[in-house]
Amino acid sequence: MLRGLLAAGESVDLVVSRASRLTLLDETGIAFRDAHWREDLAGWLARGADGKPHTFDVDVSGVRHWAAGDLAAGPSSGSYPAKGMLIVPASTACVAGVALGLSKDLLQRAASVTLKERRKLVVAVRETPLNGQTLRHMVALDEAGAVVLPASPAFYAGATHIQDLVDFVAGRVLDAAGVPHQLYRRWEGELGGGSRG
Repeated sequence: MLRGLLAAGESVDLVVSRASRLTLLDETGIAFRDAHWREDLAGWLARGADGKPHTFDVDVSGVRHWAAGDLAAGPSSGSYPAKGMLIVPASTACVAGVALGLSKDLLQRAASVTLKERRKLVVAVRETPLNGQTLRHMVALDEAGAVVLPASPAFYAGATHIQDLVDFVAGRVLDAAGVPHQLYRRWEGELGGGSRG
């Protein structure tokens, strides 16, 4: 998704929560450190969904990083210029915090600001199954104007690698945010079209 935003010429304000850092390290082996964020981000974006190096063209000059604990950061204010916010991936704890209007960190505060300013908020929920409380929080987010987008890949686009499935979800997030991209093959109304490559 970040590669797609940057490819579309969008500037990015990046907040990586404490929980996301742990998940990133656990699932990919990639560390994300505030002191070395630019190098860590470039290394992260140069890998595919399988964790192996790929030939992605990565330029992180359009990214501004904000520490998750910095509640005085630009995105914590409604006067800070932003088109919207994408939370990818969103844990159920994140969903609950945003739905309840908490501001325990910059991620939650920026989401609250995004909603109050009536900007686009896309929340890509990554967990399954979902319990009733989480479903209620997701309904609350929808009612507040957010787009709740479960991180569910589709198989009609002709995926042959895990990267294709990841790109589909990233592309759907970008679709919801109104950002043009070429990350996946779109449905054209023809059954079996994805299997024809």
